[in-house]
Amino acid sequence: MRRTSFAHWPCSVARTMDLLGDWWTPLVLRESFYGIRRFDEFQQALGIARNTLVDRLRRLVDEGLLEKVPYQTEPVRHDYVLTEKGRDFWQVLAAMMTWGDRWLADEAGPPITLHHDACGHDTHAEVVCAHCKEPLTAAEVRHRMGPGYPPKLATRPDVVRRFAAQETSAGSGTAP
Repeated sequence: MRRTSFAHWPCSVARTMDLLGDWWTPLVLRESFYGIRRFDEFQQALGIARNTLVDRLRRLVDEGLLEKVPYQTEPVRHDYVLTEKGRDFWQVLAAMMTWGDRWLADEAGPPITLHHDACGHDTHAEVVCAHCKEPLTAAEVRHRMGPGYPPKLATRPDVVRRFAAQETSAGSGTAP
């Protein structure tokens, strides 16, 4: 069965999920942030099948989140190094971790704690307004068509209703 592609949907969540594709991809990226760079290290840390890991690493390289850097010539072997695009994904992982810590941690508490070296405190990720720095909540945010929204879709009745509902129910927190 062929997987539906979301790569060209007018939605950054759908496009990101298209890139991720499955649960292994964010875990490979997580391991990259822990300093894992080599194929065998990824495989050992994750317990992932070789063919699956080959596929995920290839996709992350093709999508520009990881870069292959040779460290040996005979035979050729590579480190997989986070690019700027890959390093920027840390914020997504941190947000997922915060949600998981709140809703999925057992009674002992979160399995991992983030420590902010700059201020010396343990912390967690928060989504804040880039302008006023106040926390963003679904109840206080509306979704509007951005400049990249396809004009041919903007006039479809279901799309018009979706965004009109956002305008009339601002603060309901019900739209994704």
